[in-house]
Amino acid sequence: MSAAITLWEAFAEVPDPRNASGRRHPLQAMLTLASVAILGGAKSLTAIAQFGRDRGEEFRRALGFTRDYTPCCATFHYLFRRLDLASFDRAILRWLNGRCRSGLHTVSMDGKTARGTQGYELPGIHLLAAYTHEAQAVMAQIPVDAKTNEHKAALQLLKLIPLEGVVVTGDAMFCQRDLSRKISQRKGDWLWTVKDNQPDLRASIATAFDDADLSPLGESCRDGRTADGADDRQRARSG
Repeated sequence: MSAAITLWEAFAEVPDPRNASGRRHPLQAMLTLASVAILGGAKSLTAIAQFGRDRGEEFRRALGFTRDYTPCCATFHYLFRRLDLASFDRAILRWLNGRCRSGLHTVSMDGKTARGTQGYELPGIHLLAAYTHEAQAVMAQIPVDAKTNEHKAALQLLKLIPLEGVVVTGDAMFCQRDLSRKISQRKGDWLWTVKDNQPDLRASIATAFDDADLSPLGESCRDGRTADGADDRQRARSG
């Protein structure tokens, strides 16, 4: 488990893609402002910029801005075009890991199409996310290319999150041997949904649970009855 850190501290390791001569605002301050604005409901660069302008001098100084104004939307635009997204994701992951004070125990994988990205002849942006229940946040997500599927994308997503001692859950899409093996190799556990489109596996599971219904003497314990039909509870009452 990582030590708890602030968002501002997490962004210290993100490389600055801007030329030194053109920097007006500290990178950590800009990334922290953008993240806080998005967490507060901002959905555009204009909204992020306006969020900063509305907060006043005390807010600016707390984030590390040195000028009397926060960045405009164009400044954010040029920064985000060149920002190393992998480094940004790693910084967010460090921050989230620090929020898991009791350790990371469960991660749920699920895919969704981003709202507002679908349109005429546009398939939309589909993202596969890993949600951690301890931090109550998405700790990592990657786009699912139209030429692949969530199963293949999950193999890449698992590389971004710690798995030792973690239970990974997901729907029937992820009930695959390679995913299960990858998690087990990194000392994690998994819990998948099994549906009728995997009849052999479903039958094997049903058989395993049927065996579990037998008592040590080989008698069925289902519904409180033994194999010869007598009621166990009635036997106990009668001595």
